[in-house]
Amino acid sequence: MPSTTTSGGTVTRRCSCRNPETGKNYGKSCPKLTNRRHGNWSIRHELTNRPDGTRREFRRSGFESSTEATKELSKVRALLAIPDEDDPAGHLAISEMLESCAKNKEPLPDYDETRRRLAAGQALNPKMLVAEWLDLWLGGKKRLRVSGYKRYDVDVRVHLKPHLGEIRLDKLNVPHLDRMFDAINEANIEIQEQNAQRRAALDELKAIPWKGLENRARRKWLKSAIDQMPPFRRVTSVNTQHHIKATLRAALNTAIAQRIIPNYNPAEHVELEPGTKPKALVWTDERVARWRATGEKPSPVMVWTPEQTGTFLDHVFGDRLEGMWRMIAFRGLRRGEGCGPRWVDYSKKNRSLEIATQLVQDGWQVLEGLPKTNSGIRSVALDDETVELIEQRRIAQEEEKRKWGDAWKDTGRIFTEEDGSLLHPGRISDLFDRLVAEADLPPIRLHDLRHGAATLMLAAGVDIKVVSETLGHSDSRITRDIYQSVLDDLAHAAAAAVVKLVPRAPRAVRSAIEQHAARPTAPIKAASGCTCSCRCGASDRQTLTA
Repeated sequence: MPSTTTSGGTVTRRCSCRNPETGKNYGKSCPKLTNRRHGNWSIRHELTNRPDGTRREFRRSGFESSTEATKELSKVRALLAIPDEDDPAGHLAISEMLESCAKNKEPLPDYDETRRRLAAGQALNPKMLVAEWLDLWLGGKKRLRVSGYKRYDVDVRVHLKPHLGEIRLDKLNVPHLDRMFDAINEANIEIQEQNAQRRAALDELKAIPWKGLENRARRKWLKSAIDQMPPFRRVTSVNTQHHIKATLRAALNTAIAQRIIPNYNPAEHVELEPGTKPKALVWTDERVARWRATGEKPSPVMVWTPEQTGTFLDHVFGDRLEGMWRMIAFRGLRRGEGCGPRWVDYSKKNRSLEIATQLVQDGWQVLEGLPKTNSGIRSVALDDETVELIEQRRIAQEEEKRKWGDAWKDTGRIFTEEDGSLLHPGRISDLFDRLVAEADLPPIRLHDLRHGAATLMLAAGVDIKVVSETLGHSDSRITRDIYQSVLDDLAHAAAAAVVKLVPRAPRAVRSAIEQHAARPTAPIKAASGCTCSCRCGASDRQTLTA
């Protein structure tokens, strides 16, 4: 097998001819090798050793002539010569790039572009796909809180990789993102139509009587048709689309910071419909009446009045989780914070509870994690009745521990299942919904009970900064943004309360006084039945306003 050794590499000719008698490859003894056009030419060049010390080399075959092979080998040598002699990191990066090209059978990159990328500290392999980078980026986010990581994971897995995954990272542009969001909105229309069809079929099924052979046949056919329909699905809302955009923007910013792509982030320049946060509204009498008549909630985020909150707390009086409901309702704990307070974080002497951990739901699994934000790690003051309820819970828990014996699970939590195991946040939400229905109260989510705590504090005149710190918000502006509509309702109520403090004559009487002052000779009749035919003095006004 003839070969030519050049400076820093080898050019070799080989063929696949076999000896018909032995079936073995001829190798260097192939009689046709005297013909320079017989066989294929290949190249080999040593590369910088891997970080673990193992050797590696660049190999490539399939050249029809030694000229083509030598030309390719010259390109390899030129690329290896780009880094300075005292730049081991550069030599390692070039060698890794060449090894990847050989492994994936990709053409060698452009010399000038490679030199520019190496000087700029950018990745030398410009053909990384968006999906590959998103996987790398997401892998570095596992240190985040479970809920935060899951949200990123859903955006990447459900939306970004299916729509953008096969695009080269350095070629990603705004039109690509526009097409992705257009496809999401088209899918939304399809989902809405399919949901409407399934809902109509279910309504029709409910309306068909059970009796009668024809009705039973119709019900059977309709059930079969419903089974063939897609299940109910949620559309990708505008707010979710903004979160998808934010996830991609963060991933691309990291790629820019690591100099994997040029300093351009297409996610910064995509225009979406403005996202809207639902306003928190109070369940006023008018809104409750309309809800009872139509079943419609004025807003996804609704807040109870103090009277409605009192009705709920009266309803759960004596419940084994009464203390938890009370802390969520008055201190604004989040669901996971309310489910997971530990005895070690509770101080009867100081009447306080340190919020240092929470229970989070990963799928259906319950995990312990930190509060939602760093500001969520806080100390919450407790009132006397809440302290009393927690002390009662301590006594009840000792009784439960005695009852369960060795089967008791010591989780160190204040509120647990009867066997000591952790409360499941999902089941607590379901339990709350049932309790609300039993109390015949307008519906709110469990998280809205936290909003109600903010409303109670604001209505009591507590400074909004104190409210923000109690809720665990990082900035009082967040509190103000969330509860602006509640503040507006409270402002209207305060305006009405101020007016009621000032005694005034009825509007009809005041109108009569004004007319009489304008026409002093015309007798007028006040609401009290008094008449006057002259200009009114103080005594006449008193009579008129009596």
